Amino acid sequence: MLGRMTESTTQASTRAEALQLLRALVGHPEATFHDGQFEAIETLVDRRRRALVVQRTGWGKSAVYFVATLLLRQRGAGPTVLVSPLLALMRDQVAAASRAGVLAVAINSANAHEWADVRQQLEADEVDVLLVSPERLNNPTFRDEQLPDLVRRAGLLVVDEAHCISDWGHDFRPDYRRLRELIDRLPAGVPVLATTATANSRVVTDIAEQLTPAPNEETTTPEESGSTLEAVVTIRGPLARASLRLGVLRLPTTGARLGWLLGNLADLPGSGIIYTLTVAAAEDTARALREAGHEVRAYTGRTDTTEREQLEDDLKANRVKALVATSALGMGFDKPDLGYVLHLGAPSSPVAYYQQVGRAGRATDNADVLLLPGTEDQEIWRYFATASMPDQRRAEAVLAELDAADSPLSTPALESRVNLRRSPLELLLKVLDVDGAVRRVTGGWVSTGIPWSYDRERYERIGQARLEEQQAMLDYESTGGCRMEFLQRSLDDDTATPCGRCDNCAGRWYPADVAEKQATAASASLDRVGVDIEPRSLWPTGAQRLGVPVKGRIAADQNYTSGRALARLTDLGWGGSLRERFAAGAPDAPANAALLDACVRVLAAWEWVQRPVAIVSMPSRRHPLLVRSVAQHLSEVGRMPHLGELSLAGSGPVGESGGNSAYRLAAVWDQFVLGDLAVPAGQPVLLVDDLVDSRWTITVAARLLRHAGASAVLPFVLALKA
Repeated sequence: MLGRMTESTTQASTRAEALQLLRALVGHPEATFHDGQFEAIETLVDRRRRALVVQRTGWGKSAVYFVATLLLRQRGAGPTVLVSPLLALMRDQVAAASRAGVLAVAINSANAHEWADVRQQLEADEVDVLLVSPERLNNPTFRDEQLPDLVRRAGLLVVDEAHCISDWGHDFRPDYRRLRELIDRLPAGVPVLATTATANSRVVTDIAEQLTPAPNEETTTPEESGSTLEAVVTIRGPLARASLRLGVLRLPTTGARLGWLLGNLADLPGSGIIYTLTVAAAEDTARALREAGHEVRAYTGRTDTTEREQLEDDLKANRVKALVATSALGMGFDKPDLGYVLHLGAPSSPVAYYQQVGRAGRATDNADVLLLPGTEDQEIWRYFATASMPDQRRAEAVLAELDAADSPLSTPALESRVNLRRSPLELLLKVLDVDGAVRRVTGGWVSTGIPWSYDRERYERIGQARLEEQQAMLDYESTGGCRMEFLQRSLDDDTATPCGRCDNCAGRWYPADVAEKQATAASASLDRVGVDIEPRSLWPTGAQRLGVPVKGRIAADQNYTSGRALARLTDLGWGGSLRERFAAGAPDAPANAALLDACVRVLAAWEWVQRPVAIVSMPSRRHPLLVRSVAQHLSEVGRMPHLGELSLAGSGPVGESGGNSAYRLAAVWDQFVLGDLAVPAGQPVLLVDDLVDSRWTITVAARLLRHAGASAVLPFVLALKA
């Protein structure tokens, strides 16, 4: 009885302290805890347990860890280590913490100039919360010199957006898997909190397994090891978002979707986010909306860090009507009064969709959420579904190179030894690192010598799960039932009931027609042609190892002049018809009148310094009729002789597509010859090709033509791959 009274007294005292801190955090003297908030705080502070909180966006997960931090600090604990995935999220969290008197600092790639000050603050025990990215945990200097002391002194570990831990989650990040090792290194009794708004039962189970500590070999009972061997406490609430009004509008074409947006954006409440699936779609949509007088900007993975911060501030201050964004603007972005979220193209799963639409209506009674699916969605899903999967043959090639090396190999050095581009190579190294086969050290990567085998069964299961998620997204689009209930059930929320607000529950709340004026404007925007093709400036590192005798800067007299493409394959306009022409198995055929007219328009708008006097075309093995028809038409219209095609040396380029620069260059080096072509000495020529990806084919061809006497080579291609 006395024990229960003491426990009750302690809990009451903790609640009173926590409530006072919560009110300071939110700036409201009468604020109260949401269901589950104090339970989570008490689990961490009084019971020193490990907790997983799965609650809807806007519920107040950050309040849990900031209040818990202050209470633990008052009890003599060290700083909280908060693992946070995005710079935007870090900025918002630091600002939120300061309102409650929490000194939160971040170490990330954008504030390297502050690292020394942060370290001094940590040593002086002045920091309450240190925010780090999961990637920072494997930075050799941070991992080996700073992290051990931080782990020893940590009062609380928080893993935000914890669904990233799970490769079953919608945003799997290999670096998050490293957290299991960090958790196992924590001293006994240090609480751990994982939070997410987007985890189904399978992901919850996976996260809980990552949080469960390995048994301490020096202890034999839970009593001897504190509470660290107790099960993870899962606090899960209903995921319904009462403020959101969901809808799906199917329109037949890209032009119709853009036309709808042009005609209806001004009527949407407040400011919001328009999501697209690709960078090109975001940029094209933002441009079309700006030309129609809307104050919008594009926000993608290509956006500079400083510009991202400015764009986020502009949206929060309602200086823009919308940001047209890829998933780069996602987890953690906090604008409580965001009025709407639109999608031009659907994410690949209901879980990912729920996460993105959760940005809207966090502190408002109403927010509009509309999905305008595209016919190209499934093609884009297929590409991204396997992007994070390790390829067995390439993984073994990387391990073989590291095993054979007598010193660490940097990522660029590895890139020159295995045929992988930088981004997929870095992702593969992270997977191998998490699996224990490689280790990042100062100077690069080394093999650990631990045997590694490709877990085919696991990746097949994940692949199948992603296919099921894609089908579920299609089911969401076509369901006749409540859309919010559908999303909740996709997240295994057994509290799901009809919302009474979505288009299926209450009727369509959005106009379905596209006005003729907006349709015409959209068509004009999508019919825009012409994309710059900048020349490469440097030969790739490692080319000499592959038998290509070049290095350093590409000499101006061996290079091509800035060229043009009709469009990118990912463009909203001409990209669609070009994707059909270049699809696997598509028949080769001469260009139709519309395509030829578009090509002529590109050349008519091309402000070249000196007009080319002749045309040379590339020998295409997949599209010879297409390339020849374009070259001949441009010859007739431009009154420039078509000199013919370059010839292949032997069977022509060899090797795989999609590899890194060194291998792509080696595949085309010395694979073209002039044959019978008579290049006009001292005159510029137009070089016509079908598709450009790495730009090494046109670089090698231009070098050949320059050596033959052309004063300049101006590439013109139908499509850029990205």
